[in-house]
Amino acid sequence: MEPPTSSRMNSRKRRKDGSGPNGATELDGIPQKMSRRSFGLREPAPFSDEVEIDYSKPYIRVTYEEAMRGTPLDRPVRVYADGIFDLFHSGHARALMQAKNLFPNTYLIVGVCSDELTHNFKGFTVMNENERYDAVQHCRYVDEVVRNAPWTLTPEFLAEHRIDFVAHDDIPYSSAGSDDVYKHIKEAGMFAPTQRTEGISTSDIITRIVRDYDVYARRNLQRGYTAKELNVSFINEKKYHLQERVDKVKKRVKDVEEKSKEFVQKVEEKSIDLIQKWEEKSREFIGNFLEMFGPEGALKHMLKEGKGRMLQAISPKQSPSSSPTHDRSPSPSFRWPFSTKTPPSSPVNRSRNESAVTYDISEDEED
Repeated sequence: MEPPTSSRMNSRKRRKDGSGPNGATELDGIPQKMSRRSFGLREPAPFSDEVEIDYSKPYIRVTYEEAMRGTPLDRPVRVYADGIFDLFHSGHARALMQAKNLFPNTYLIVGVCSDELTHNFKGFTVMNENERYDAVQHCRYVDEVVRNAPWTLTPEFLAEHRIDFVAHDDIPYSSAGSDDVYKHIKEAGMFAPTQRTEGISTSDIITRIVRDYDVYARRNLQRGYTAKELNVSFINEKKYHLQERVDKVKKRVKDVEEKSKEFVQKVEEKSIDLIQKWEEKSREFIGNFLEMFGPEGALKHMLKEGKGRMLQAISPKQSPSSSPTHDRSPSPSFRWPFSTKTPPSSPVNRSRNESAVTYDISEDEED
């Protein structure tokens, strides 16, 4: 398998009109995939005293140009990075990742200083040396771990571990009476700089804990730690318990307020829906009422139609004018005694008498 080129370290650039996948252009450095040849892939990285080195072969360092071009698979570039690695965090992992990716074919050796050296030159650590060794062992970029690493690198140490380059950030590291403990490494051309991760460090993490000490003390008391284990006084313990109860009451009150707000909101939504439904129903009822009882409503037409039918049923039908009429003999009129006038007639007979001739029933008058 061909080793990946130095473009592995190049950042990918994107453009909107890019023709490659994810907007990548032909000039972008897209690293090739290659199988990782290290113990850390499936198991923790071994310690240096557990790895056999063939000292029969002479120790010949590779130059920076040779390392960048790529070395044979059986001759990886041996890069060394050291540190304290207390409270192992993402900043440590990123620094080791940069060291691992300095060259196409890199074997990363990480040195971890002991508690004695660290306490003398830097200060007290949160994790002991065995915990720090174990944390570095389980970093995926590490191929080998050196326990009890020296504070200042000597030529004998570099030759013993056959180190080609030393990786560290480029900021001068003043310690142990020196302005920069990596000065002689830089002068020898063996220094490979890496970049620090801003915003994360062991000191920053410790600062957060110290700043919010009460919060974390209460946290651990809740999880079953005793006041003695936390080095908390009796008064502070009671204070923390009281604060915890107050916080619980505040949380309950807040939950009740939120639930009441949700309930009120739901009631308002339902009331608005009911009002809208009532308005729709009232409009519909008014429309139906006007349609039935309005000036031009259906009830008026029904009454008119019923009235016409009643009048038609009460009044007799008139005979057609073309039908033959039957002559009826006029009824004899009756004369009132001692009167020359005829008696009053009914309205029906009056209409008939207007068209008929009055006959007198007295035989004397006929004679």
